[in-house]
This record gives sequence, structure tokens and C-alpha cells, in this order.
Amino acid sequence: MDSKTKPDKLAYDLDEISRIAKLDPKVINSWEKEFYFLNAGLTGTGKKIFRKKDLDIILRIKTLIEAEGLTLAGAKRRIEKEFGMKHSSPVHPDRLKKTLVQIREQLRDISSDLDRL
Repeated sequence: MDSKTKPDKLAYDLDEISRIAKLDPKVINSWEKEFYFLNAGLTGTGKKIFRKKDLDIILRIKTLIEAEGLTLAGAKRRIEKEFGMKHSSPVHPDRLKKTLVQIREQLRDISSDLDRL
């Protein structure tokens, strides 16, 4: 589907995404689990909503898989490249713990300074 036939909105619910992309909602839900960069929000009533960027990514994933024959992993790499996304590498737990301890100490210092005011 080209940009002329997509409604120009900031947010789309799952049914709209499904209809526009011509995909079963179950496929979209599974892609949301597979692709870390697809993040549906929830309305107050618990209905999933997607950003316009998510719709663009979903349409691109569909093209990459159906028309270009890429696997999910291949589509993920291509999307990361095309949309300028970089999946962060995991931080070693010891390094994370050290950073959190430093942050805690800094917060204690700030709290102490505020108590003196």
C-alpha cells in the first residue's frame, strides 16, 4: 500500500493496522514480540494503538518477507538499517550493578544536600 492510500493519522488501532496492511492481527501481534522496535501502546480501555512509524515498519516488514523473501531475522536487520535503529548490546550485570551503585550514591548526596537547605 502506498502513502496515498494510507490514512494520515498519528495513531492506529490494531484493526486499522490489520486492514491497511492486509494482515491477520495475530501476525501483527507475533511481529510485535519478534521486533523490539514495534511497540504498541494501550488506550485507557486496553485497546492496542500503534504509531504511524509502526505502520510504516509493518508495511515494510510485509514487503521484505513476502516480496523479497527475507526471513524474520533478515527483515529485522534490514529494518534496523533502513530506519536507523540500533539494538543495544546487553550490559554485563556487574557493570550494570556498579553503575546503579554509583547512581544511588549520587542520589544520596543530592538528598543530603537538599536536607541542609
